[in-house]
Amino acid sequence: MRPPADSDRDGTMIPDKTIPAVSFTTARTGASAKSNELGMRPMQSRAYDKRGEQYLLIKSPPASGKSRALMFVALDKLANQGVKQAIICVPERSIGASFGSEPLSKYGFFADWEVAPQWNLCNTPGADDPKVAKSKVKAVAEFLASDAKVLVCTHATFRFAFDELGVEAFDNRLVAIDEFHHVSADAGNRLGAQLAQLIGRNNAHIVAMTGSYFRGDAIPVLAPEDESKFETVTYTYYEQLNGYEHLKVLDIGYSFYTGPYTDKISALLDPKVKTIVHIPSVNSRESLKDKHREAEDIMQHLGEWEGVDPVTGFHLIRTIDGDVIRVADLVDDDPVKRDRVVTALKSPQGRADKEFVDVIIALGMAKEGFDWIWCEHALTVGYRSSLTEIIQIIGRATRDAPGKTRARFTNLIAEPAADDPQVVEAINDYLKAIAASLLMEQVLAPRFDFTPKDAGPKEGFDYGPDGYVEGKTNFGVNDHGQMHFEIKGLKLPKSIEATRICREDLNEVIAAFVQDKSNVERGMFDPEVVPEELTQLRMGKIVRDKYPELNDEDQESVRQHAIAAMTVTQQAKAALMGDGEELSASTAFIDGVRKFALSVTDLDIDLIDKINPFSATYAVLAKAMDEKTLLQVQAVINAKKVNLSYDEARALAERALEFKRERGRLPSLTSQDAWERRMAEGVAYLQHHASKAAADG
Repeated sequence: MRPPADSDRDGTMIPDKTIPAVSFTTARTGASAKSNELGMRPMQSRAYDKRGEQYLLIKSPPASGKSRALMFVALDKLANQGVKQAIICVPERSIGASFGSEPLSKYGFFADWEVAPQWNLCNTPGADDPKVAKSKVKAVAEFLASDAKVLVCTHATFRFAFDELGVEAFDNRLVAIDEFHHVSADAGNRLGAQLAQLIGRNNAHIVAMTGSYFRGDAIPVLAPEDESKFETVTYTYYEQLNGYEHLKVLDIGYSFYTGPYTDKISALLDPKVKTIVHIPSVNSRESLKDKHREAEDIMQHLGEWEGVDPVTGFHLIRTIDGDVIRVADLVDDDPVKRDRVVTALKSPQGRADKEFVDVIIALGMAKEGFDWIWCEHALTVGYRSSLTEIIQIIGRATRDAPGKTRARFTNLIAEPAADDPQVVEAINDYLKAIAASLLMEQVLAPRFDFTPKDAGPKEGFDYGPDGYVEGKTNFGVNDHGQMHFEIKGLKLPKSIEATRICREDLNEVIAAFVQDKSNVERGMFDPEVVPEELTQLRMGKIVRDKYPELNDEDQESVRQHAIAAMTVTQQAKAALMGDGEELSASTAFIDGVRKFALSVTDLDIDLIDKINPFSATYAVLAKAMDEKTLLQVQAVINAKKVNLSYDEARALAERALEFKRERGRLPSLTSQDAWERRMAEGVAYLQHHASKAAADG
């Protein structure tokens, strides 16, 4: 077995050839773990303050206490709001344990959370197939007819029961949906359609919870008219991680391999580090098409196999140092073996004892909702197409635990080789990885509050030694890390919904932008791309498609806020890295924002639109590849350039009209300004299109 990679000062492994895309240093204020007189942590208290809302959406990262927040809200609804029963729906059976009975009154709340064993259907043996579903649907019907108060089931069980019993069966009940991003407004999504019926009937209460509201595809979670009915509670990753007691650093990086991925594993796996390894789907390009052999190879890299613990089902592996570690294999699909392992992981000892298990190998399990607080390293093989899934996997390692000072997410993906005919697939994986790191930088950043220049100081914000100065670009920060940024020419949202989007949903807008592969391709590899084409046209289209109910002015305001947030985050990191510093959560990031603000004479929307939001990622890409491979990547991307479409030309022409209103003339095809030429090309395209249509007509 190859020796493990070098270790850092905390004893945590540093993988070789890993590109650190994001490094986040927490302030360790301890606020995330502090409870009020009712036993509520900050996010839970924030949600409880909105307990009277009929439709409540809680957007909060993994490990922030969403399950207990739901308990507080549900108990109040049952006791004080006339709600008969609460039905908790989780995506998979293992997550049902998060909603088990809790003695909340012990910590100051007025009641305990109690779930009778027969009403936790996640503990019923067997998967949610049609045969088992019939008995579980019968159990749901019996629950609805009983005096019991709380039922826990899977999304699948709820869907089957809804189809069987009808929407009216859930009148005056609370339906809570955990991991809400599984819902979709797509007509083929049964859970989404059923929720739309519940909202349309307007007789049920709904609490939706998710650690990442955006989905991995372009389909919205809810239709805009339904989403607008929800009151949103947002608790950011920044607030969560900065408020930890123990965890000091979170690293997010990408490592690359050629040949079988199992040959690289030994350089990334340290038996002394608590790790979850997610192997690739058997249908993916990275898979070796034998998941059991892959799990065995990983265990072989860890050491010599010495048998299986008869109680837990864990494999016992003796490492090169002579220690015996315990490995949970969730890849083995033998139901008896897997159930024994899952039961052991869900046991009280599994939750409380750091030494109970050392490494978990999984395929489709141990992702969202999986609660193993001791996990220090989430190692994922093969890129996941959904950024939501990436954030959920990262969340497995970001639980705060005594003695755990560093956490790491490593995505092991195939390195594109210049002479590989399949290079396009590897490049696509890499671009998705870059997009994920872009998004995580935004998710981990403090919340921004943008206002037009000279809008005045905000109460509680520190604007530096000179204070707020009229006529200058002012930047302030408050005690919660929130940043106030003034931008010349910024459009403020007018409607309540647009204001909410700018305050709560910018991450969703940015996620949609960076998940568009053509945006990443052009932003990093097209030498002729004009930044305004990305920031104005492509981001503009994202906003129009995502929020069609907003008027043009509000859509433009949302676009500007999203681009500003993304640009400030990227440029703050670039300013720090220019001095050889790492991006951190507390003062360093704020210093980077200050440096960016001071490096320009007057920060305005025109300036922000002229900065390519993907430029900083090209440097990361260059670090990971040699010149030959990088040129091959660029050649592949340039060969796929998208010609101007009618919709793009029309969007350019609209910008050209704004240009004419401001300057009294249309853009020129011979201008020295690339964006002006691009707008002129759009006008020329439409003129040619109109002339051709007239001639054909």
